[in-house]
Amino acid sequence: MEGGLKACNRNKSPCHSIKFITCLFLLLFSVLILFHIQASPYGSSSSPSSASWAFFHQWNHQANLSTTTETLVTKLRDSITFLPLKDLRYADTAMTGNTWFMSSLNDTQEANEAEYLYFPSKESKGRLLCIKGRDFHDGTKNSYALAWPESLPDSATLMEGVTFVCDTYYNYQNLWHGLCAMAPFVRWSMKNECLKPTRWVLFHWGELNVKMGSWLQHLMLANFGETKIEVFERGNEPYCFAKAVAMRHDLESMGQENKLKVFDLLRCKAKKFCGLNPAGRGKEINKRGVPTIRLTLLMRRGSRSFKNVTVVANIFAKECAKVDGCILNFVQSEDLSFCDQVKEMTYTDIVVSPHGAQLTNMLFMDRGSSIMEFFPKGWLEHAGLGQYAHHWMANQAGMRHEGAWWDPIGKECPFPKDELQCFLFYKDGKVGHNETFFAEWSRKVLGQVRKSKLEQASKNVVTTSNTCVC
Repeated sequence: MEGGLKACNRNKSPCHSIKFITCLFLLLFSVLILFHIQASPYGSSSSPSSASWAFFHQWNHQANLSTTTETLVTKLRDSITFLPLKDLRYADTAMTGNTWFMSSLNDTQEANEAEYLYFPSKESKGRLLCIKGRDFHDGTKNSYALAWPESLPDSATLMEGVTFVCDTYYNYQNLWHGLCAMAPFVRWSMKNECLKPTRWVLFHWGELNVKMGSWLQHLMLANFGETKIEVFERGNEPYCFAKAVAMRHDLESMGQENKLKVFDLLRCKAKKFCGLNPAGRGKEINKRGVPTIRLTLLMRRGSRSFKNVTVVANIFAKECAKVDGCILNFVQSEDLSFCDQVKEMTYTDIVVSPHGAQLTNMLFMDRGSSIMEFFPKGWLEHAGLGQYAHHWMANQAGMRHEGAWWDPIGKECPFPKDELQCFLFYKDGKVGHNETFFAEWSRKVLGQVRKSKLEQASKNVVTTSNTCVC
């Protein structure tokens, strides 16, 4: 005590400050109590002591309520259960129903639209989607959970904006498969005021992917602008998304009219991105006033290429030369940049090409354009439904698939009783030719396109618009 007084005596200013602050605090606290008494619903008839007790009782009740709320939030947080993104129980039906990706969740289904999951929503009871893990080889080691915004998992990172979460059974490098995986997001954006994503989160069989193929990346860049592909830099920590749209079914349930709208938009956006303004397409004429027909031989190297490219090119060149207004163009798909491919296909009326991912470039042709497709021996018998992928795409994009030619000549399969082995035997084969058939077929298609062009010219029909809906 004496030491304290000496300390005060040596420096009076700090002690006086402490006393002043203490008195001020007591004064303010007394005023607060008096104010509460005056405002008390018990009225002036209540004694000051009873009013004060009511005030402290209410304060105590609120404190207890706050403690209870914190306890409930803690329990909700502790009850969050992360499940494997890839559910091996559904390995035999990986692409059907809820699929093996986030298998516990039911899709939102709307007429003629692709199935999707949206978070937060009524279906998710207002909960956000959270993902944990960044394994690139085993989808069972990555996991997901739903959590209320007020009780996110411990150490979770909240990702603002709109996140597009995609899982595909195939991959993001192949043009066709990548397009099928991304198209539902384009459609969802179209019907939601052209909303653009803040980021992509990509999975294949629940395994994290951190890049798209160059062609697909450019196509999405043209449509949505620069969008980050999430890599989950914090490793195994949970990430929760303020808003998320998840797709896992590709184009399966999307109606034909909506598919046409999606491909129309992608085509329009790609042309704008590449600086093309094909005004007047469909009305082009040569010096003699005859409609122009552009026939493109879109070639590939390696598997499923033509055995004798020169002979095949000469067959189509001869038939093109017989049709007034026909212009032949020969291009090697591997040598073209994204915008080169867009440009070539923009000014193509008929594309001739072996079966392969390069045919996905038909996307950039005008509606009503024609596709002629060629296969190696063995595909017709052993390739299954997958060989019709570009036939389906032609229909979805509003093109005319003019049929296909399957090479009948080649070695016989040494495993006649094993369908899979036979397909693998023929899968990477090359395509021969039949000069008579190719000539007659090209003559027929050229005639049909010429007739269509003349009809368009007589009706003053312009097939190309430079206005994108988004």
